[in-house]
Amino acid sequence: MKHGAIFALYPNIVSINDVTAYDKDGNEVAYDMDAVDAKAAEMDAQEQVELQAKADAKASALAKLSKLGLTADEVQALLG
Repeated sequence: MKHGAIFALYPNIVSINDVTAYDKDGNEVAYDMDAVDAKAAEMDAQEQVELQAKADAKASALAKLSKLGLTADEVQALLG
């Protein structure tokens, strides 16, 4: 289920049981599944961008350490 997307789109929803969403008073809240699907896709894409940025930063740092003359073993020792 795409709970994160539902919570992002509908701040009044505080819990989800299977596919039924509820507000703070326990009232059922309707939501638009097409909007949820779109938001979930957007959130997934953003997560991929962030993961790629992290990987790129790591690669850049490793390249800079290598240019400073550190060996692969020394770099690995720094990374733990």
